[in-house]
Amino acid sequence: MSLVRAPTQGLELASPPNDGVTSVSFCRSGNQSLADLLLVSSWDKTLSVHSVSSNTIRYSFLHEGPVLDACFGREGTEVFSAGLDKTVVRHALGSEPTGRHGETIGTHDQPVKCLCYAADNDLLVSGSWDKTVRAWDPRQPSAGPEGSKPAAKLPLPGKVFSMDSHGHRLVVAMANRKISIYDTRKLDPKQAELETETLLKHQTRAVQCFPNGMGYAVASIEGRVSLEYFDRSEEQQKKSYAFKCHRRVEGGTEYIFPVNAIAFHPKFGTFATGGCDGVVNTWDGENKKRLYQYSKYQTSIAALSFNQQGTKLAVAASYTFEQGEKDHPLDAIFVRDVNENEVKPKAKKQ
Repeated sequence: MSLVRAPTQGLELASPPNDGVTSVSFCRSGNQSLADLLLVSSWDKTLSVHSVSSNTIRYSFLHEGPVLDACFGREGTEVFSAGLDKTVVRHALGSEPTGRHGETIGTHDQPVKCLCYAADNDLLVSGSWDKTVRAWDPRQPSAGPEGSKPAAKLPLPGKVFSMDSHGHRLVVAMANRKISIYDTRKLDPKQAELETETLLKHQTRAVQCFPNGMGYAVASIEGRVSLEYFDRSEEQQKKSYAFKCHRRVEGGTEYIFPVNAIAFHPKFGTFATGGCDGVVNTWDGENKKRLYQYSKYQTSIAALSFNQQGTKLAVAASYTFEQGEKDHPLDAIFVRDVNENEVKPKAKKQ
């Protein structure tokens, strides 16, 4: 297919993946050199760790199949990946390794859609299209080519589409709008802490926990985002709401775009969303206001991540095939400097 280079909107990272980007995530570390690292996974079977300040690839790894998600482990000393080959893999960050395969921690019965590292319990959690979530102890050595037995295996009512954790809570978003919430200190295969459905009426694309641990945001294919709370009291549930976004009116027709990504600002608790319209917006969820809209990218926004200080935002501009096979711009990753006026809640008028 003929491809067109997207314009630079922020620092464009050198040597991006050759196929669709599935995730981007900054390292959460107090060490400045580690906090500079950005982890990128892709359909081209690669996992790469970029140094943003030098715009170079520090580490690169190969998977047996397309990589659907990846995350950093404790203190940025290792990374984990998973994907269509049904495996969960650990990669050590050490002496500049490139092009090698990692160590299999465990396997699923179907492709693994998402990973998250529950730091408070030192657990790696994987969610799969096999309708299970499995928890792994990353400190345990691999037991062989198929990895180790999971520390917990949780049967679910649907395929896992997205997942996030905060503190001791794990939020799992599935097919048919279902949400299951677990306490990572006691992962009970017989009972979740809470089983519910999102406020949204269409398929879930992404879920992210609030930085204050009070709830989570959900994005759907129908140009909507909801903010929902863990506390099931009537008072707290009244705060839950959904809103329309990533829509465009042309010639009297409203075009609605999937929302692929949500990223919360670590300092202000505001959040960014990215959609198939190529737009990144920032929002003040508490005051129900849009704060900022960045200039449009040439293709879908596949993933977003703020760094730990909230001073940079990684944007994966990568076609997500929502319109099937067609010519599209090259996949690219941009890192924007974030100004406070783009993410800080506006003071309420007296």
